[in-house]
Amino acid sequence: MKIGFLYAGQGSQSVGMGKDLYDAYPEFREVFDNINLDFDVKECCFEGPIEKLSQTRYTQPCMVAFAVAVTKILYSKGIKPEIAAGLSLGEYSALYAAGVFDENQVVDLVAYRGKSMEEAVTGRDTGMIAVMNLDRETIKECCALAQEEFKDSPCNVAEVANYNTPIQVTVSGDTPVINRAGELMLEKGARRVVPVAVSGPFHTSLMKPAGDKLKERFANENFGNMEFPVLFNATGKELEADKTIAQMLEIQVQSSVYFEDSIKYMLDKGVDTFIEIGPGRTLTGFVKKIDRAVATYSVENVESLNALLEALGK
Repeated sequence: MKIGFLYAGQGSQSVGMGKDLYDAYPEFREVFDNINLDFDVKECCFEGPIEKLSQTRYTQPCMVAFAVAVTKILYSKGIKPEIAAGLSLGEYSALYAAGVFDENQVVDLVAYRGKSMEEAVTGRDTGMIAVMNLDRETIKECCALAQEEFKDSPCNVAEVANYNTPIQVTVSGDTPVINRAGELMLEKGARRVVPVAVSGPFHTSLMKPAGDKLKERFANENFGNMEFPVLFNATGKELEADKTIAQMLEIQVQSSVYFEDSIKYMLDKGVDTFIEIGPGRTLTGFVKKIDRAVATYSVENVESLNALLEALGK
């Protein structure tokens, strides 16, 4: 058995997430009871409301706190990965798991990241769409055509945000431009184009101001050595020799996420058991669209954790 951890990103949050784990596991309580931010993470996770929990500045530290706490439980049970990846925000959780960040550091970092991402596009009408069953090149061509139509507008961005699976890609940017791109994609044969509920044009050039702020912040951060490989969103691969983790995280916030490529890389490395950490089961769903033969588990509550422990004989 070769285990890969997958860490959920923003969008899978839900009110009540982690409450039963907090009640049942001291490792989970230790993490949540020692967070020191300018809002109550426990209250936001356990009680919401969903409108607050879904604001980027709150979602990101809440999601990573959940991931850190679950990781500590798994490690206490002797369950550790040989490789890890995360979807967008989840990359930070994967780096925590690999020893690059400590738990307080990573929660504080993503709180800063979330605020920076919110501030990057304040007052701008932006959104995201998911495109089903259309190839990458055609999607990129449609984005380029839509941007050309809006070239005289100050708001003219439509870019690929996520390559999730062979049949699902997301596009983000200025709302009128991505809507036009979506129309073009339907004309080119896309099976469906649907809006995605996110609070910003993540993983596009519109996030450059956030990337610049992160670069400044990383100059004063300590980065530990990775205890196992983490795959980076911007490449779908391990860290390249001429890059640093700080550089990859700066790039990540403003460039496409190659999550499908990350899964295929893990499969090529022999991973046969994927464990998704975070509320929801989005990432294991992505894995099954790429390879239905591998074993997948998710840890989002006590019930799913117990199922995993039983399956792995722990």
